[in-house]
Amino acid sequence: MKKKRAGTPANDVDITDHDVYLFREGSHVRLYERMGAHPVNADGIEGTHFALWAPNAAAVAVVGDFNQWNRAAHPLSQRQDGSGIWTGFVPGVGPGALYKYHIASRYSGFRVEKSDPFAFCAEPSPGTASRVWELDYEWCDGAWMESRRSANALGAPMSIYEVHPGSWRRVPEEGDRFLGFRELAPLLAQHVRDLGFTHVELTPLTEHPFYGSWGYQTTGYFAPTARYGTPQDFMYFVDYLHQQGIGVILDWVPSHFPGDAHGLAFFDGTYLFEHADPKKGFHPEWNSYIFNYGRHEVRSFLTSSALFWLAKYHLDGLRVDGVASMLYLDYARKEGEWIPNQYGGKEDLDAISFLRGLNEAVYRDHPDVQTIAEESTDWPMVSRPIYAGGLGFGMKWNMGWMHDTLEYFSQDPLVRKHHHNTLTFSMWYAFTENFMLPLSHDEVSHGKGSLLARMPGDAWQQFANVRLLYGYMWAHPGKKLLFMGGEFAQRSAWNHDQSLDWHLLQYPEHGGVLAWLRDLNRCHRSEAALHELDFEREGFEWIDCHDSDASVLSFIRRARQGGDIILVVCNFTPRPRMSYRVGVPRGGYWQEMLNSDAPIYGGSGVGNFGGMDAAPVGAHGRLYSLALDLPPLGVVYLKSAPPVA
Repeated sequence: MKKKRAGTPANDVDITDHDVYLFREGSHVRLYERMGAHPVNADGIEGTHFALWAPNAAAVAVVGDFNQWNRAAHPLSQRQDGSGIWTGFVPGVGPGALYKYHIASRYSGFRVEKSDPFAFCAEPSPGTASRVWELDYEWCDGAWMESRRSANALGAPMSIYEVHPGSWRRVPEEGDRFLGFRELAPLLAQHVRDLGFTHVELTPLTEHPFYGSWGYQTTGYFAPTARYGTPQDFMYFVDYLHQQGIGVILDWVPSHFPGDAHGLAFFDGTYLFEHADPKKGFHPEWNSYIFNYGRHEVRSFLTSSALFWLAKYHLDGLRVDGVASMLYLDYARKEGEWIPNQYGGKEDLDAISFLRGLNEAVYRDHPDVQTIAEESTDWPMVSRPIYAGGLGFGMKWNMGWMHDTLEYFSQDPLVRKHHHNTLTFSMWYAFTENFMLPLSHDEVSHGKGSLLARMPGDAWQQFANVRLLYGYMWAHPGKKLLFMGGEFAQRSAWNHDQSLDWHLLQYPEHGGVLAWLRDLNRCHRSEAALHELDFEREGFEWIDCHDSDASVLSFIRRARQGGDIILVVCNFTPRPRMSYRVGVPRGGYWQEMLNSDAPIYGGSGVGNFGGMDAAPVGAHGRLYSLALDLPPLGVVYLKSAPPVA
């Protein structure tokens, strides 16, 4: 790390009575400015100020490479205000130093060395020490930050490329190592820009001891994982993508944490961050610990973590993982394995209160970002305002759409007519939430296989089905998310221990899927009808959702101010349907904008010669209609411009 200026004045990190009040009230949202390790200048002496919350400790000391891990060298002092905070100044310690806290509990003679819950940086795995660090960085993304409100707005086009940094691309010539943040930034930005995605979403980058957890077992809630570089390297990554006009969303995990000895579990010889009763404090499905959302200090800790990433790393949003597991006391539990709330219900009232407070804090301090809930149940009003009784998220993952759509596509086209309602059901509830449509990492892992491998039929039909899936998805109301590898229809399931199969792009059928997705994103971004009213009923209208015998769906998308209308017609069978009549709301010329069966995408070339005029022949309750040639396992988009006055 480069040589730094003199440390911050010590009084700039002093913990005040007001800080303690907010901390204990659960409303402190910038604890990272006070807690943890901060290089300072104390009366002309350079060193580091340490602060730790361990209310049930009898003694706390800082140990590190600067004192040969001697627990007697640098004890901390406990504040005499009942806060449970221990503080101390260690001269001569600066950025880069490794450290932990040695905690001697007041109970059962328990002693342990813990990493710092508020550390900004961690020792590379398999090491578990924290590292003293400063977050100095000269940002160059001012233009993006000033204008990002429009890019992150609910009415903006939003197609998200989900990335696991450790397996997107590796360096086989150097032991198949990871790309660092600074190496990854230009390569990923070029790929994302070329394909027309608006944002990337990163699987959790908070420090985690087990790489195979993909980041979902977090120990460092204020530290980007050292696997890919320093905090400044991650800042550079975000900065670079912003300068390329790409938003960055982080997957953030406040739902549970692992039981590693150096982490949060049983922190000071007591269940400090988690519930003591395993019926509330242990997650049986994930073998991890559940935060005690009723403890005010824990709420301050988690809310501070969320706002830290937004403030210090300029992130454009947080995808909040495991919301369903937070909301329900009986989540993944059998009868008798959970404790009802005070009213006898299964709702976790403390978690509900925490999530509402979290969203209030985020949108108060960062109104130009989004929070996105990964919530898999029918909990109402997840993405509705708190004042209206909602949880206050900006958006919610539509897990029902994902499950139903993939279930439908897995069916042989011969029997899809018997599953037609599975495909159309999503529109019954499409506008009850601000939905994001995800085809995420979960759908190409856990033994599920790749999207391509799950499609029925021969090889040609499998690729046609993937193109049809994307065409239907990009036309369906809701924002879009696709996990890496899906853009070129990777054949194998995702493996976090190896790079994506980039060599497949030499084959025309894989390159065709890539070209199709690129054109879908281009159309999605340029046509307001395809994104502006994603969350409003006025933006969608069925033409015909009842033709199950032919397995055909037709609908239109509209923008707010009328104008252009886009007709979308999907044929979910391998049989071309010639002169298929579709009613339309106006006459005139309808331009065929996109056709997934075009030869450039690997299709057979069935289409409509660039468009046609609507005939004054009634169909589907409309005065005009089109006699379309529908491609096999294909989707067509047709655009009608408003008549000239």
